[in-house]
Amino acid sequence: MSKMKWKLVWAGALVACAFGGIAIGVAGATPGAGVTRTILTGPVLLEDVDLKSHSDVNKVKIQMKGFTDVYVVHYKFAPGGHSGWHSHPGPCMVSVKSGTATEYRSDDPNTPYDFPAGTGFVENVGHAHLVRNEGTTDLELVVIHIVPFGAPIRIDEPAP
Repeated sequence: MSKMKWKLVWAGALVACAFGGIAIGVAGATPGAGVTRTILTGPVLLEDVDLKSHSDVNKVKIQMKGFTDVYVVHYKFAPGGHSGWHSHPGPCMVSVKSGTATEYRSDDPNTPYDFPAGTGFVENVGHAHLVRNEGTTDLELVVIHIVPFGAPIRIDEPAP
């Protein structure tokens, strides 16, 4: 076979692998249902943050190096709605505005963690989880997403 034909065979194989990888990723994804997302602000571009706050009751330290996008997002889950399994490329701080958020984590997907209105939780980088509204009223979350510049705020993941 000529050099040109080998190049075409290799190029075709690479394209087939790329589409196959995309198809597998899409097939394994678990999209959410019954959720509306409203971006309140963002992306807001920040660079090199070094923030420290100390008081008698708490300590806060936030450091960011390089370009970082920050979003503030409102999520509304209808009863029975869920986020689908996903992870984040950066940390997320979640505040439960109304209802009760039930979180399931990929390392123990059968154990629910409940967070009622007025509480919150932090979603760590790269850990797949699912948030569900198991109540009878709407669940509302306000989330601060801190992600690398240009990154998505959510990465779909397969169910564990």
